[in-house]
Amino acid sequence: MKTSIKRAAVLGSGVMGSGIAAHLANIGIPVILMDIVPGELSEKEQKAGLTMEDRAVRNRLSEVSKTKLLKQKPAPLTSRSNLGLIETGNMEDDMERVSEVDWVIEVVTENLPIKQKVFEQVDKYRSDTTIVSSNTSGISIEAMAEGRSESFQKHFLGTHFFNPPRYLKLLEIIPTQHTSRDIVEGMKQFAEDTLGKGVVEAKDTPNFIANRIGTYGLLVTVQEMKKQNLSVGQVDAVTGPLIGRPKSATFRTLDVVGLDTFLHVARNVHDQVDGEEKQVFDPPAFMKEMGEKGWIGSKAGQGFFKKEKTAEGSSILELNTETMEYQERQKWKSPIMEQAKQQKDPASKLQTLVFSEDEVSHFLWSILKPVLLYSAEKKEEIADDIVAVDEAMKWGFGWEQGPFEIWDMLGFKKTAGRMTAEGITLPGWIQKMLDSGIDSFYKNDGAYFENGSYQKKQVNKKEISLASVKASNGVIKKNAGASLIDIGDDVALLEFQSPNNSIGLDVIQMINQSIEEVNKNYKGLVIGNQGKNFCVGANLMMILMEAQDDNFFEIDMVIKQFQQAAMAIKYAERPVVTAPHAMTLGGGAEICLPSASIQAASETYMGLVEVGVGLIPGGGGNKELYMRNIEGLDPKNTAGLLKASFKTFETIATAKTSTSGHEAADNGFLKDRDAVITNADHVLYHAKQQVNHLFDTGYRAPQREKVAVSGEAGYAAMKLGAKTMELGGMASPHDLKIAEKLAHVIAGGKVPKGTMVDEQYLLDLEREAFLSLVGEPKSQQRMQHMLSKGKPLRN
Repeated sequence: MKTSIKRAAVLGSGVMGSGIAAHLANIGIPVILMDIVPGELSEKEQKAGLTMEDRAVRNRLSEVSKTKLLKQKPAPLTSRSNLGLIETGNMEDDMERVSEVDWVIEVVTENLPIKQKVFEQVDKYRSDTTIVSSNTSGISIEAMAEGRSESFQKHFLGTHFFNPPRYLKLLEIIPTQHTSRDIVEGMKQFAEDTLGKGVVEAKDTPNFIANRIGTYGLLVTVQEMKKQNLSVGQVDAVTGPLIGRPKSATFRTLDVVGLDTFLHVARNVHDQVDGEEKQVFDPPAFMKEMGEKGWIGSKAGQGFFKKEKTAEGSSILELNTETMEYQERQKWKSPIMEQAKQQKDPASKLQTLVFSEDEVSHFLWSILKPVLLYSAEKKEEIADDIVAVDEAMKWGFGWEQGPFEIWDMLGFKKTAGRMTAEGITLPGWIQKMLDSGIDSFYKNDGAYFENGSYQKKQVNKKEISLASVKASNGVIKKNAGASLIDIGDDVALLEFQSPNNSIGLDVIQMINQSIEEVNKNYKGLVIGNQGKNFCVGANLMMILMEAQDDNFFEIDMVIKQFQQAAMAIKYAERPVVTAPHAMTLGGGAEICLPSASIQAASETYMGLVEVGVGLIPGGGGNKELYMRNIEGLDPKNTAGLLKASFKTFETIATAKTSTSGHEAADNGFLKDRDAVITNADHVLYHAKQQVNHLFDTGYRAPQREKVAVSGEAGYAAMKLGAKTMELGGMASPHDLKIAEKLAHVIAGGKVPKGTMVDEQYLLDLEREAFLSLVGEPKSQQRMQHMLSKGKPLRN
C-alpha cells in the first residue's frame, strides 16, 4: 500500500516540531504548525493594544517558531521560500483543521497525560484515513493510544525523528499492536522515498533503539573515563573518527545535543529498568551538577567545553570533572594511534587499536565490550533484527559501523573468546552461534544472521550500491582516477575515485573514454559516486606545483583538456546525467553544469569557488553558469544580458556556495530540466531513470549556438561593483585584480553590448585569465594556504 501525504499538521512548535514542519516544507508538503494559546499578553502585545482574543496573540508561539526557522543554524530550511508552505495556528481554535490533512504529527511536551489529551482532540476531528503519529523519544506508544477509536488506533504509530530533522537520516517507526501493517509499510516507503529518511522499525520500549544503545554507550564511556582518571579532551581524542565515530566524539556530542536533553533521555530508561542496567543509566554526580548549574552545552555557552577569549585570541577549554573548573584542553597521544592511522582497511585499524597492549587499547576495549554485549542482550527486546540496530546507530548517531558490524570487524570468534576469557557469560543466542560454527553476523553479500540462518537484507529498489554492482558486473574500464561501470538497463556510470574525488588528467581521460564508449554501446551515462563528496574541484596541488615550476604550457594543456571534456559532456550523442551530492565545488560544478540533466541530492553544496584560491573557474564554469542565467532570454534584450552577467559575476566573485540543492537552483546552477532528490541514497537511481527517460523520448545533443554577451557595458558595470567593494574595505587589491579578469571573461571581452560570440571564444578568454592568475605570487600564496590550512587566505 502506497501512502500519499499531501498536507500535514504538526502539533507543538518547539525546536523539534518546527524542524519537522520545515523538513516537510522542504519537500513541498504544506503544513499547519500549531501550539497552545499563550497564558498572557507579552509586553509588546500590550503596547500594541491587543487582547487575548486576537489571532496574532493566540498564534504567537507557532508564529515565533516559524520566524526563528530563518535564523537557526544549521538552517532547517533548504530554501527561504519554503517558509511560505508553513501556516500557523493554535490547538484551541484550529484543531478541527486536522480533518484537512493526511498526517498529524504530535510533538508536544514529553508528558503522557498531556499527549493523551491532545490525541483525544485529534480523534474527535481527524478523517477516517488520517495517519496520526507521535515524535516522542521514549514514552510508550501503546499507552498514548489507549481509549482512542478503532480507526485512530489502526492509523496510529510512533515516528521518532532525530534532531535536526533536515540533516539526521534516522527515522524510527514504532507501531502498536493495533497499527495496520499497511500503514506501517506505507509510512516506511513514504519516509524513505519522499522524506529521504533511513527507516528502522523499533519495538515500543524505553528510548527505542538508537537512544537506548547510544545513551548506554555514552554513559559507559563517562564511567570508564572516571575509572581510568582520564580527561574530557583525552576521551574525545580517541572516541571520534579514530574509531569510526563523528568528529564531535563523546563530550562535544553531548555539548551539541544538550546535557539537559541527554539527562532526560537517560532518566527515561533509568526509571523503567532494573539491576545493573539501572545503575548504568544513573548519570554520575558531576553531570547532574552541570545540569543544575545550567552548563548544558553549546546553547548555554558552556558545557564540557567552553570557548574563552584571551589576549592571544580565543581558545577552547575543557571541564575538569573533579574540580568543576575549566582548564586547557588535553589530548591523548599514543604510538598505537599513529600505527592505526597507517592502516587503510577500517577493520585492521580497529583491530590494531583494540588488541594491543596500550593504555588507549585498554580504554577502547573497556568501552566497546559493554556496548557490544548490551546490543546483543537487548536486540530481541528493542528490534526485529541486528540490521535495525546497526542502521539506527549509523543513521542516528553517525557511527560508521553499528555494534554488530564492529563485532565482525574485530573478529566474531576472537572477540567472543576474549569476553569469555574475561569471565563474561555471553547472551544465549550468541553462544548458540558459536556452538554452531557461525563465524560472523554478516556475509560479504550483505546477508545477516537471524533466527538460526542467514537472511537476505531487504533493500529499497532505489538504492544502488556501486560496490555491489562492481562485484557482480565488473568494471568496463578504469584508471587511477575513475572507473566506468555498467549499472544495468544499458546505462553506464562514471565513478570518480581519486583522493577527495578531485579532477586530474586521469579523471579527464576517463570522461572522454567513457563518453566514447557510451556513444557506441549504451543509452547514456551517469556521472556520480558514493564518496563523502561528489567532487571538491581540480587537483590544486598539481596546479600549484606546475605553476611554481613555471610550467605554464603544462597547465594550459590540462585546462584545455578539461574544457574539452566539459564540452564532450555537453555535446555527447547520448545523454550525460550528473548526480552530485555534498561538496560539489569548482571543477565538480563544472562537470555538472554542461550535462543534459543534474539530479542533485538535497544536501548538495554547489559553487564555483576558485576565487578563494586566487583563480577563476577554468573548465568552462563561467560560460556555463552565464548561459544558464540567460536561458530563454531574447539576445536583443541587452538589459537582461547585463542583469544575467552581473548575477553570474556576483555568484562567482563571492564564491557563493549553495547550502542545499534547492539553494543551488536559487543561485542559477539548477534549471527546470534538473531535479533535487531528498534521499541521497536514491540519487543514482533517479539519475539512471533520467538517462532512460531522455533516451526513450528521442534525446538529441544540443546544437552549438552563439552566445549573446554584455560586452564593454557589462564589463564596466561589473568592474565598478568590484571597485566599490574594494573602496568599502570588503576586497583587497588582489581581489580586485581577480574580479576584473572575471568580469572580462563573463562580459565576453571588450566587444559591443549584445555581440554574438561562440563558446570556444569564451573558453579561450577563460583559459587566458586562469593562466595569468595562476602565475601571480599572491594567487600561489592563496593556493598554498588552502592546501596547508584548509581555509582561504585574504592577501
